[in-house]
Amino acid sequence: MEWENQTILVEFFLKGLADYPRLELLFFVLVLIMYVVILLGNGTLILISILDPHLHTPMYFFLGNLSFLDICYTTTSIPSTLMRFLSERKTISFTGCAVQMFFGLAMGTTECVLLSMMAFDRYVAICKPLRYSVIMSKNSYVPMAAGSWFAGVVNSAVQTAFVVQLTFCRNNVINNFACEILAVMKMACADISGNEFIMLVATTLFTLMPLLLIVISYSLIISSILKIRTSEGRSKAFSTCSAHLTVVIIFYGTILFMYMKPKSKQTLNSDDMDATDKLISMFYGVMTPMMNPLIYSLRNKDVKEAVKHLFNRRFFTK
Repeated sequence: MEWENQTILVEFFLKGLADYPRLELLFFVLVLIMYVVILLGNGTLILISILDPHLHTPMYFFLGNLSFLDICYTTTSIPSTLMRFLSERKTISFTGCAVQMFFGLAMGTTECVLLSMMAFDRYVAICKPLRYSVIMSKNSYVPMAAGSWFAGVVNSAVQTAFVVQLTFCRNNVINNFACEILAVMKMACADISGNEFIMLVATTLFTLMPLLLIVISYSLIISSILKIRTSEGRSKAFSTCSAHLTVVIIFYGTILFMYMKPKSKQTLNSDDMDATDKLISMFYGVMTPMMNPLIYSLRNKDVKEAVKHLFNRRFFTK
């Protein structure tokens, strides 16, 4: 490796849609609308889960955490992305990039673990309903949520700390809308095998293991539902977990599509494919948090009733 190009970087250039200036204004409007929907939708879910006593249950406690997490996750990158859409300056400082990497990875890891905790909650509710209040007591679900946040913060802190200690070359162009830890790591003028090993271990522990727990939980749930004799009973049981299952499919489906889809040598150097990859990355970062409150609102009678109750109390009572 040639080391004469080695230097100390003070900023990165986030390419984003810089090659498509006509699209930047269009995506500014679209992303801004999505961000407002994210804030309103997830903020409303947090509010009703706090104000409505009927929603003071483990499931809605986890849902409130998920909504707060989605707000935090999008706020780490979307406002700065919107500013760069309208500005000719597409750079971000090294420190700003590190902060963005830390919060982005922390929120992503936390969501993986939190979704598995929610799957376990649904398993207990359907497969062990008589013991639900005992197993999922406040002494259980609060530490479960706190553990999800702790896992996300620790994983992100370790990985970000190892990345920022790397030595980088003169090439400072990140072909994305935000600082993504893998893209930044691959720009280093140093051996990154240690970083890649840590990332592999972290991915196994905090992405694949939660996914395995979700698969096991829903396998047991489906087995239990199929044993219910009446179709009405099966439908009612499935409706209690359909919203969460939909969120899991969207979340993990997007991750698998982004990071596991095959790339040929021709597509690796294709500008069209690069643009497609970046738009998929935006879908993962914006669409998923936007869809979560919509899914839980449209597919959940408790949430609908809580919204209606709060609306009526706010506007039709003195």
